[in-house]
Amino acid sequence: MLKRFMPQIDPVHLFSPLQIRGVTLRNRIGVSPMCEYSSADGFANDWHLVHLGSRAVGGAAMVMTEAAAVTDSGRISPRDLGIWKDEHIPMLARIFRFIEEHGAVPAMQLAHAGRKASTAAPWNGGGALGEPEEGWRPIYGPSPIPFSPASQTPEPLDLPGIQRIVRAFADAAKRALEAGAKIIEIHAAHGYLLHEFLSPLTNTRTDSYGGSCENRTRLLREVVDAVRAAWPSSLPLFVRISATDWVDGGWTPNDSVCLAKQLQPLGVDLIDCSSGGAVPNVPVFARAGYQVPFAEKIRKEAGIATAAVGMITEPEQANQIIRAGQADLVFLARELLRDPYWPLRAADQLHQDGPWPKQYARAKRA
Repeated sequence: MLKRFMPQIDPVHLFSPLQIRGVTLRNRIGVSPMCEYSSADGFANDWHLVHLGSRAVGGAAMVMTEAAAVTDSGRISPRDLGIWKDEHIPMLARIFRFIEEHGAVPAMQLAHAGRKASTAAPWNGGGALGEPEEGWRPIYGPSPIPFSPASQTPEPLDLPGIQRIVRAFADAAKRALEAGAKIIEIHAAHGYLLHEFLSPLTNTRTDSYGGSCENRTRLLREVVDAVRAAWPSSLPLFVRISATDWVDGGWTPNDSVCLAKQLQPLGVDLIDCSSGGAVPNVPVFARAGYQVPFAEKIRKEAGIATAAVGMITEPEQANQIIRAGQADLVFLARELLRDPYWPLRAADQLHQDGPWPKQYARAKRA
């Protein structure tokens, strides 16, 4: 008996497209948010146009801005990008148009620095800034616990303050939409405000926003609800979390699975899985792909799409993460600083069609 010919179906790989709601990504490579500390009063400028635009030209599927502060007091530094006022929209719109014209999806991360606010840029030492040094007071957090002995002590948010934060995230999402963003990511990682509420290391409240895991996740759920209501149902919503604090008694990967299960019914489409940042001086054995298991665990146990991050540098490494079903996307940061055209090089190495711009097509290898 003759066997019927069955065409081979290529498995999902790094250069497979991915559709999330009404947005299609041309491959599985995203530009991770990377603070540039290059804004004045929150405004994007030509640096951001070139920095973000070159990654779109370089073949990434999604280009996400650095953390954009939803309030002026929620900036990490005086030079952070912002989205707290309408005047920020026009330059962002110019950048997002350029990104989209070159085949990538423009995305924006919304953030509040919490107790890590009012600090210097890293190349200026990164320390706490007072008002004479362009810093500000007060800064805010869930509890009056400073990040380090040299840091300001945050003012605990009262209920009206919490409500203002929730509205600020929703208003920022509306501005991002007006600017042309197609994906929003809520920053709930790295020891910033929303992560501070999640972690028992930084949240010692005794009201409905502290104590149990249900209470500590309340603010993030309220922010997600408000943003999802302000953000079109046709567009994706991501949340970045620190999947572990790397400290006994802190936030754990199992907590992250529980949180992901709470967020998915609220309209979150993907969990961006990073780690750490809640407290200083935590030893972490960082190595190639060391955070990928968090993305795999959350994807499998919570049944939600995930992005893997952290020391993903080689095309075959990234490809294997996708092929093995460990994550749906890989987000690159430092590697894309070293090489904005990494996706084009990866396509060449993996024998896939890279999204070469016509202006650069003559450089493509035969």
